[in-house]
Amino acid sequence: MTLRVRVALLVALLIAVGLGAGGYVWNVRQSQAQNRAAAPVVARGGDLVSFRGTPHLVFRSTALGNEYGRVAVVPLAAPAGPRAFTPAACERVYATAEDAICLSAERGIVTRYRAQLLAADWSPARDLPLTGLPSRARLSRDGSLAATTTFVFGDSYANPGQFSTRTLVTRTDGEVVGDIEKFALTVEGRTVTAADKNLWGVTFADDDRFYATAASGGKTWLVEGSLSRRTVKALRRDVECPSLSPDRTRVAFKKRGDLPPGRWRLAVHDLRTGAETISSEQRSVDDQVEWLDDSTLIYGLPRTDTNGAATSDVWRVPADGSGPPLVLVPDAWSPAVVR
Repeated sequence: MTLRVRVALLVALLIAVGLGAGGYVWNVRQSQAQNRAAAPVVARGGDLVSFRGTPHLVFRSTALGNEYGRVAVVPLAAPAGPRAFTPAACERVYATAEDAICLSAERGIVTRYRAQLLAADWSPARDLPLTGLPSRARLSRDGSLAATTTFVFGDSYANPGQFSTRTLVTRTDGEVVGDIEKFALTVEGRTVTAADKNLWGVTFADDDRFYATAASGGKTWLVEGSLSRRTVKALRRDVECPSLSPDRTRVAFKKRGDLPPGRWRLAVHDLRTGAETISSEQRSVDDQVEWLDDSTLIYGLPRTDTNGAATSDVWRVPADGSGPPLVLVPDAWSPAVVR
C-alpha cells in the first residue's frame, strides 16, 4: 500500500469518525428537544423588574420543556407560584440584589464551561476565570466578591480517574484575589502542606472573612479564612459545603458521619457555642445549602420518579431539627435568596 493510499484512508477514517460523532450529538439534541417540547409548560407570571424590587428567589429551572436550564425568579411570598424566566441558562447560579453569577456549559463534541457575571438585564457582563467542571458559586453580600469551585483532573497526587478542586475568589471588577488552596492552612496549630490539600465551597462573611471546606488525608474541616492575610484555620472536623446564616451566627453544612461514601446528612454548627444540630432531612443531600431565613434551610434534591429525566426540586427544612422537609419550589435547582 502506497503512502498516498494510506493518507487517503486515514483522512477518510477521520471524516467518518467526525461525521459519526456529529450525528450522535445531533440525534441526542433532537431527542432532548422533542422531550422538552412535549413536556408540560410551567406557569409564568409577573415580570423580572417587579420581582427584583421585592424579596425574591433566583434558581435554575429544571422543568422539562423549552426553558429547561434557564434561570428563573419568583417572589419569596409565592415561591411555588408562576415564575419569570431570564435569558440566562446556567448549570449553577447565585445572586444578590445587584449581581448574579452564572456557571454555564456549552455542550458539543467538546463541552466548554464558563463563569460569567450577569448584568441587571441578565445578559453576560464579565467573564471570570474558570478551570474544570462547575460545582459551586457564591457572591459576597455586598456583591464585591465572587467564588467559584470546579472539579479538575490530573493532579499528581490523585489516582487515575479521580479529581481535585480549584476554588478561585475574584472581585466582581475582574481582579483575581487568589486560589484559596494556596492559602496557609492550619489544623490544631499545625500547618498543612500535604499535596492533596483541597479547599472548596466558599461562603462569605464580609469583604475579607469567609468560611469554606478544607480536606487532606481523607479528612474534612470547616475553616475560617482571611483574604487579606491569605490564611485559613480549621474550626471543626467533618464539614463540607458550608453556608453562613443571615445573622452570621451559624453555619449549615453536609456531614459524612458514619454514612457510606457519597452520602451526607444536613447539619448546623453554632459558631458561638460549637453545638451541632442535625436536621430532620433523612435523605442524602449533595448541595451547598442556602438559608431561606434565620430559621430555615433550602437545598436541591434530584427527583427520583422521572424515568431518567434530569429534574429536581428545591426543599426546605427547619434549621433547628424540628419539622419535616417540604418542597419549596418544584422543578428547581441552585436556589439563591435575595432580600
